[in-house]
Amino acid sequence: MSESDPVEPADLSVRLGRLALRNPVLVASGTFGYVREMTPFVAVDRLGGVVPKTVTFRPRAGNPTPRTVETASGMLNAIGLDNDGIDHFRAEHLPYLRTLDTAVIANIAGEDEDQFVAMCDVLAEESSLAAIELNISCPNVSHGLDLGVDPNAVLRVVRRCREVCPHPIIAKLTPNVTDIVAIARAAAEAGADAVSLINTFRGMAIDWRKRRPILANDVGGLSGPAIKPLALAMVWAVHRALPDLPIIGIGGITSIDDLMEFLVAGASAVQVGTATFFDPGASGRLIDELPVALKGRPVREVVGTLISNRRA
Repeated sequence: MSESDPVEPADLSVRLGRLALRNPVLVASGTFGYVREMTPFVAVDRLGGVVPKTVTFRPRAGNPTPRTVETASGMLNAIGLDNDGIDHFRAEHLPYLRTLDTAVIANIAGEDEDQFVAMCDVLAEESSLAAIELNISCPNVSHGLDLGVDPNAVLRVVRRCREVCPHPIIAKLTPNVTDIVAIARAAAEAGADAVSLINTFRGMAIDWRKRRPILANDVGGLSGPAIKPLALAMVWAVHRALPDLPIIGIGGITSIDDLMEFLVAGASAVQVGTATFFDPGASGRLIDELPVALKGRPVREVVGTLISNRRA
């Protein structure tokens, strides 16, 4: 096929357990605000789905500033889940989100299991939500990683949330563990419809002249192109071990090649995150370029087709 040939239509639809999406391109929580802010840059109704900023049980002021710092091929952030709480989210943001012609996936974070369950119980009433993403992986808040690094805790929180909420459940996992497969397996056994791989890596930036960390929180979460090879390895590892578990790939996706690499490695969908900060229209551009890369094939025929160079 030459560049002048017409692009054959491709089936871009994907399914993540009970969650059906029109295409595999979503935007990551924390990088797209509450969606309204991004409408001048992206045709939201073209996206496979949107994941608004993380919501917590009670309002959070977040961490002190500075909260972000640019690094080589990425950025560190220690926002600390600054938000006005779930009641404010329901009253002020959900009315707008209900009007969107795309899948809206609420992202929630609790300080303990009971808070996760309480929020899922409240959001169970919101029929406009397509799914709930459990943020059991934020490295910048107290208790944030405690649940996400323990397979038994992950199993309990996912299972309990699934019991009280009819919406599809997505577990967003931390890479800051010894065995990501064990964590993903626990989420799958508990009934998660999918897992998001991965959240940020713990990292630090230092002003050596002042002998101080640059972030007020000392450490933060590293995202962007720098983590893509690490994220790809984890997606592939989980897909090989748990081929029936749908995966949403996250980590340094800025180009169509990045997107295709995640699909081939085993992700059924992706979330565009840090790229939105320097290219607000990145997610829409990827949707435009996807049919050319697929050459008429459905997305599902590409997922998990990576062939190892190692002999069996």
